[in-house]
Amino acid sequence: MKPVKLLIAALSCIGFVACLAEEKKAEDGFKSLFDTKTLEGWKNPYNHGEAKVVDGEIHLIANNKFFLVTEKTYANFVFEGEVLLPEGKANSGFMFRAHAEPGKVYGYQSEVDGDPKRAWSGGLYDEGRRQWYISPIKGNKESEEAFRKRAGDTFKRNDWNTYRITCEGKKIKIEVNGVVTTDCEDDKDASGVIGIQHHGEKGQTYRFRNLRIKELK
Repeated sequence: MKPVKLLIAALSCIGFVACLAEEKKAEDGFKSLFDTKTLEGWKNPYNHGEAKVVDGEIHLIANNKFFLVTEKTYANFVFEGEVLLPEGKANSGFMFRAHAEPGKVYGYQSEVDGDPKRAWSGGLYDEGRRQWYISPIKGNKESEEAFRKRAGDTFKRNDWNTYRITCEGKKIKIEVNGVVTTDCEDDKDASGVIGIQHHGEKGQTYRFRNLRIKELK
């Protein structure tokens, strides 16, 4: 086959693969929560904290803890998002089925743990209420050890981490980089906002990207 024909065939193949990728993306049912250019669809319930878009990412900057949350609420869904913690002391989380009031956000949170010794990333925390009550149960040695065994070393402290949170009725499942870290049932909340957290470390920047959701019927 002549070089020109080879080039045309290669380009056709690339185009076909790209089309398949786009079709798969459309068929999987996910919708983006972040358009990579603006913060449309998001709000800050606090009078402090800064959220800005940088190179297709959401950057959170603050001296005190705050959450950026969606304007829309969600009940049953599969949520996916990526987070990169800053160096040094850091902690964050993905809120889901949460509640936002002026100066306050509370409810379910999937833990993003910057402490490699504790290693509770992917745990289920009840922000502003019951705290560590299920996965793991704080102070319960058996529960804590079982959680660390499930989670292993899936969380990458100095790299991007992909979280996947599935909520169907009272069933809650959290995955970190493809590993199921939490799989439980709880009926405290049936719906609420999605949120991302800055833990309040002065001068630190928390980075998030590829935030998307698929609502389930």
